[in-house]
Amino acid sequence: MMTNPVYINSIARFLPGNPVSNDEMEQYLGFIGGDMRSKSKAIILRNNKITTRYYAITREGVSTHTNYQLAAEAVRSLKFPLQEVDLLTCGTTTPDQLLPSHAAMVHGELNTKPVEIASFSGSCCSGVHALKFAWMSIQTGQAKTAVTTGSEKLSTWMQARNFKEEAEQLKQLEQTPILSFEKDFLRWMLSDGAAAALLQGTPNQQGISLRIEYIDSVSFANEIETCMYAGAEKSEDGSLKGWLSFEQSEWLSKSVFSLKQDTRLLDKHIIRLGTKTIADTFAKHGINHHEIDWFLPHISSEFFRNKLAVQMEEHGIGIPQEKWFLNLTRVGNVGSASILLALEELFNSGQLKKGQKIAMIIPESARFSYANVLLTVC
Repeated sequence: MMTNPVYINSIARFLPGNPVSNDEMEQYLGFIGGDMRSKSKAIILRNNKITTRYYAITREGVSTHTNYQLAAEAVRSLKFPLQEVDLLTCGTTTPDQLLPSHAAMVHGELNTKPVEIASFSGSCCSGVHALKFAWMSIQTGQAKTAVTTGSEKLSTWMQARNFKEEAEQLKQLEQTPILSFEKDFLRWMLSDGAAAALLQGTPNQQGISLRIEYIDSVSFANEIETCMYAGAEKSEDGSLKGWLSFEQSEWLSKSVFSLKQDTRLLDKHIIRLGTKTIADTFAKHGINHHEIDWFLPHISSEFFRNKLAVQMEEHGIGIPQEKWFLNLTRVGNVGSASILLALEELFNSGQLKKGQKIAMIIPESARFSYANVLLTVC
């Protein structure tokens, strides 16, 4: 079947407020259990090497933007006539509400003409899933111009006030009023922000465009239990009990809606399966790793960089570090927006040359899903 080529012709970002340093983080997020400082913060920051991130909240804990407002600001930053857009796709981990859908809220905030919308939920891969829907829609002629977004408002989940009940219970048990490592360590990694991309069936007449060669994704949920979750509690057997199965009083006492991650599963599987998907995707599409000019891996921590590099070498698909492009240390882990934020920075850096190939790998630890993308600069 013949398909139309699709090009990313513009990428924009919106990062709220000023960059927040490591020393300032708890001034925004607060202290768990009053003024108790996290025992894991220094260890986590030393490993992830993140030095600044962005929060859509003030030092007083007041929200400055909703998730859908962050996404809308990124779309406006594309500086493209929004009346010409006929498809809006949005991915996020942290919608502001259960209903309406996130894309509907972004569309309402933009207040454009009636358009087709599609929302994608999940974790880091949700932004790429939104990108793929837009790509396939233009490929098949279902849309002419699409805008896709990845956005997160994670700071609100990380605020100390959300764990007040849990901290009080720990005090009563005469335990240290600190969340378990599985919850606490995420506070020092996550960030707010949004990115948006403009997709069309023809490239820019001036400047550069990125032709999408493929977007492949795969889930290993059939093999591995849940690793990262929210709105649920994980049982000893690895199964999840969702929030609807709890009494309302338990939502707070058990911190059902806090974001949690099983770090043991993360360390055991995230790089192993990610490397496998890169190798499989290269083989499927006949890509020689030596052809890759830029490699953009979405990693949640610099701790994983060397692990990924070593395993790629062992699989015979090693890519020299000078070809890697990451901005994690500057913007933090922004979930579904991370890969577009990195691509936006590279796209607008002036470093890209026509004919170059960009490979991207996006892992999602929630139940171990991965996406691989290949772009050609043209």
